[in-house]
Amino acid sequence: MTHALRVPQIDLSAVLSEQNPHIDLRVQSYETSTRNFLKAVANYKTRTIALIADKRATQAAEKKRTLERITNVEAETNTCKMKEIQLVSDLQREEEERKEAEQGVAAFKRQLATLRDRCAAIDSQVEHYRAIAGNLEREKRKEREHLSSLASHSASEADALQSRLSCVVEGVDKDQLLVRMSNIDPSDHGREFTFVLDVSGNSYKVLTSSPPLASLPLLVGHLHESKDLMLFIKGVRQAYVEMVGQTI
Repeated sequence: MTHALRVPQIDLSAVLSEQNPHIDLRVQSYETSTRNFLKAVANYKTRTIALIADKRATQAAEKKRTLERITNVEAETNTCKMKEIQLVSDLQREEEERKEAEQGVAAFKRQLATLRDRCAAIDSQVEHYRAIAGNLEREKRKEREHLSSLASHSASEADALQSRLSCVVEGVDKDQLLVRMSNIDPSDHGREFTFVLDVSGNSYKVLTSSPPLASLPLLVGHLHESKDLMLFIKGVRQAYVEMVGQTI
């Protein structure tokens, strides 16, 4: 609280009535008060300067921290921008890959549909071929049964023919038949007359004959016309019989 200085009251008439008029101006008090005032002003100035220096230091430190935060924020911002750019690039790449994958899936679906159609067509063909194969198998079985019947009949006929003609028919090689005949020479019933007939292909060939028979080419020609092997063997036997008779 500020205290106001009280100005002393001076009785001027009383002072003038004195022998040596004198007024006490209290200079010493004034000087002391002035020195105290100047000291107080100096102290205030010192405190103010120190306070200003502290504020400046605080502001400088705060400014430095603010600049550092700004720098960090800018660095983080740049990093985020780079990450954003990379993320956008990744998203674009993933979008392109997704489109390519969708196109690939669509192509595979089309191929799958085509394959399914083909499989359905193939299944239909397989069923058709199975039906044909079944029919062929039944026909083949019937033919096999018929051929077995014919083979049995032919075997019995061949046995009877071999017995009547005193001949034996053997297979000596692929598509080659060896025919051995006996009871032709009256002087030697055990003498054998043989020939080898090649039945491969569309033509017949007599490869060897023992003894040689001059009429074999003519008989082979008749065989080509008739395709009757039994008749051919009968003709060969008769030719051998005639040959032996002429020799005798």
